[in-house]
Amino acid sequence: MSEKKQIRSALISVYHKDGLEPVVRLLNKSGVNLYSTGGTHQFIESLGIPVQTVESLTDYPSILGGRVKTLHPKVFGGILGRRDNVTDQSEMQQYGIPPFDLVIVDLYPFEKTVASGAGHQEIIEKIDIGGISLIRAGAKNYRDVMIVPDAKHYAELLEVLSNDNCIVPEEVRLRFAAYAFAMSSHYDSAIFGYFSGLSGYREFRYSNGNARTLRYGENPHQQGEFFGMLGEVFTQLHGKELSYNNLLDLDAAIALISEFSATTFAIIKHNNACGIASRDRLVDAWAAALAGDPVSAYGGVLITNAVVDEETAKEINKLFFEIILAPGYEKNALELLQTKKNRVILQAKSFDFQGKQFRSLLNGVLQQDKDFKSETPDGLRVVTDKAPSKAETEDMLFANIVVKHSKSNAIVLVKDRQMLGSGAGQTSRVDALRHAIEKAGVFGFDLKGAVMASDAFFPFADSVELAHKAGITAVIQPGGSVRDEDSVNYCNQHGLSMVFTGIRHFKH
Repeated sequence: MSEKKQIRSALISVYHKDGLEPVVRLLNKSGVNLYSTGGTHQFIESLGIPVQTVESLTDYPSILGGRVKTLHPKVFGGILGRRDNVTDQSEMQQYGIPPFDLVIVDLYPFEKTVASGAGHQEIIEKIDIGGISLIRAGAKNYRDVMIVPDAKHYAELLEVLSNDNCIVPEEVRLRFAAYAFAMSSHYDSAIFGYFSGLSGYREFRYSNGNARTLRYGENPHQQGEFFGMLGEVFTQLHGKELSYNNLLDLDAAIALISEFSATTFAIIKHNNACGIASRDRLVDAWAAALAGDPVSAYGGVLITNAVVDEETAKEINKLFFEIILAPGYEKNALELLQTKKNRVILQAKSFDFQGKQFRSLLNGVLQQDKDFKSETPDGLRVVTDKAPSKAETEDMLFANIVVKHSKSNAIVLVKDRQMLGSGAGQTSRVDALRHAIEKAGVFGFDLKGAVMASDAFFPFADSVELAHKAGITAVIQPGGSVRDEDSVNYCNQHGLSMVFTGIRHFKH
């Protein structure tokens, strides 16, 4: 695959013109005949470069408010005509169809228009018809045509054209054809997503062209890639490349910390919080979070919703950890944290995450709405004779957030806005509770007056009994078991308070 093609004529119809000027100037210098439409034609003319209008070729003006400009046989014949096909060449000559060797397109910004909150009709008008057709036609005939489907490829195009005086090898044309079909499929997926949301018609479509090759996947023998724009979520200030597992932990960490408004510090290990606390001062929040499980914290991912000051940085720096993410860092704090070469330091950005999540399995994909539901004091239903105190209610809501973001089956124990112990990913709820109680004991916590949160209902009273004997005084759970009364009755008999949320937070 090495056949080269000389670029002699080009059709240019683009939305974004930034970066286009040097390309146009090079084409003109090389004697390439230029054809263009509307605003692109005006742009090229403003550079003092000769360019013909598409209308002069088709003998039709731009009509229907600009909806129809390039949809004409003389345009698409010039792109799709096969240079080595005698019949194609004869028909092109018969109908006066000039061949196009290069097609440069940049589509209407449909996704940005949707994201801007524009009205429905404005969004509809940003569905590109002619441009997407030009892209597909150019890509289909890549053996004869160079197709450039997006402004992000202008710089690469300039380099290609500069290498050999506008002579392009077939392997390059093939690569750009791949760019083209990636663009067209992505664009159509975005449009389908919009119409799917309006109509309720469901098929799975997902497209993201921003590929990032990772060192490896979950394990060194697995290939890993990330498709997305991490730069929209955070800025990396220091440290080594992020790994597959780093990204999993960061996703869990960001989802957890985003639910807290008070100054909070969390330590994430294997997608679960091994320590988390809220305090008035950040350094105190860090100390309380670390105390929750200083053993597991080693090599973890740290996250906070407050700017890291120097005092806190000095304490953090005593621990070996892989990543820290915060909304900001004081100058001295950042310099101190940067003393470890491989430590990853990230600065969070404000970002609204998509409302859907999906997972590949079996021979298909599961898709669901993300769990954005969070309980409030007004949503709690007291089901015991004894109502929880204000402090217990605050701790229960804290615990319920943490348990929501822990792998099921999950139990979380909290006192004074500090996690004292947790059991996550267990095969039974009572095992999760035993693990949480044991961890709290190992690290010297007194569970008297603590609260317990469960991510799902208790089918028996055994968990509540075990919690009570450990010192727990209040319980928050979804409720909904046919045997709820067993747990409620035990609480009433032993002076515990219990509230139902009515909402289950499984996380598998």
